[in-house]
Amino acid sequence: MDVIVAYDISDTDTPAGAARLRRVADICSAYGERAQLSVFECRLTPESHAQMIGELYDAIDLSADSIIIYKVNGNLHDSRMVIGIDRPHRLGDTWIV
Repeated sequence: MDVIVAYDISDTDTPAGAARLRRVADICSAYGERAQLSVFECRLTPESHAQMIGELYDAIDLSADSIIIYKVNGNLHDSRMVIGIDRPHRLGDTWIV
């Protein structure tokens, strides 16, 4: 399944907030490709989807941070429109992590 992950980590000017931001970005990088600074496009199996959600859940401060995961019906690239500069990347096949 194709998903879009968008996140907003609070207090990134503090060491704790910066560490959470880095952990979330690292987790998302392991499962997909960065589309924007805090947005990733991922192609996942049901198992890797559940695993990513668990890792993200453990990485954030649930009372201060926010992660939104959108499931895309069909192929993500068929749903994608870019206005302005595109950051070239290839989502490719499902990754096993």
